[in-house]
Amino acid sequence: MGMKQILVMMAAVVLVGQSVAVDKKLIADPILSANIRAVLEKPQGAHRSTKAEQEKNPPTYTNVKYGEHERNVFDIWLADSAKLTPLAIYIHGGGFRGGSKETLHLNQSNIGLEFRNQQVLNQLLEAGISVASINYRYLSVDTPLPASHHDAKRALQFIRSKATEWNLDKSRVAAFGGSAGAQICMWLAFSDDMAKPKDTDPIERESTRLTCVATTGGQTTLGLDFWQDKIASLLGPETNAISLFPTLDNEKDPQKARIARWGAKTMEQANKRAARYSALSLVSKDDPPIFMSYGMPPTARPPTDPGRIRGWLTHHVNLGIALKERSDILKHEAHLKYPSAEIKYQSQISFFLDKLLKK
Repeated sequence: MGMKQILVMMAAVVLVGQSVAVDKKLIADPILSANIRAVLEKPQGAHRSTKAEQEKNPPTYTNVKYGEHERNVFDIWLADSAKLTPLAIYIHGGGFRGGSKETLHLNQSNIGLEFRNQQVLNQLLEAGISVASINYRYLSVDTPLPASHHDAKRALQFIRSKATEWNLDKSRVAAFGGSAGAQICMWLAFSDDMAKPKDTDPIERESTRLTCVATTGGQTTLGLDFWQDKIASLLGPETNAISLFPTLDNEKDPQKARIARWGAKTMEQANKRAARYSALSLVSKDDPPIFMSYGMPPTARPPTDPGRIRGWLTHHVNLGIALKERSDILKHEAHLKYPSAEIKYQSQISFFLDKLLKK
């Protein structure tokens, strides 16, 4: 198969993968499985979970609202402990246009993970770490980025405001997620504290700083120059980096879609906004440690299946290598896992246990 044929088929995959569940109109999305769709159709409203939900570890509370939008909800599992418990917040992936908090406990695989999310949840709870899983507003022309990021910030602050009621240790809070969720995790981890101590809203007074963060297949930068040099070039010099980014709603032109994606008026403005939410632009020496995992080694060749090419590129280990190199220069603690890599921690779990349980 020639390169042009591959690119054409890849573009088709991108367009098909754009449709998502919006306003409960369930359209095909490669990330949402049938049982997740069934959950999304259930009426929302905070309530205690029961054994009737037939899960090994049902959430202590489900669909707790942290904002006004219907997707401003989260589930939380409170670890059984007489002492204050650390907290790990899961932020789902899905290209900002799909995915769900339910992927954590319905045993759905996350992008690039070698284990399943249900196992992660169980192991964290068994170790005495409470876990939350949040939803956030999907990206659209009417809800451009960084709305999703700011929703996650609000959820983090809301949960911290419930620390006394839920027996949580505010000083030991982590975040983890894949792809789009990884982007949000890194933004939270590498941003200065966004608390507003004098705000009239008590939730806004809560800290946004994290103890540590773990990501899978994360896009550490959204800069087009990097993507052209380190990502698009993996398919050959004729590949344009901007073509790898999704279109948005009815806007199919890649440049106009990027502008709309960031609620900007020009490409220059969109690129500046993207940089402000990119880990490579934000990370500093005093930021919390990160554990990154990717599904391929640096020497891997592109998949022969055209349907896998875009996912392979957008979750490529080169993104993690760039952040690891930047962190090493800054003397910031960063761990990078990929097949055959020699690393200190073998999994997100071992990383979290070390960072959240050792004082």
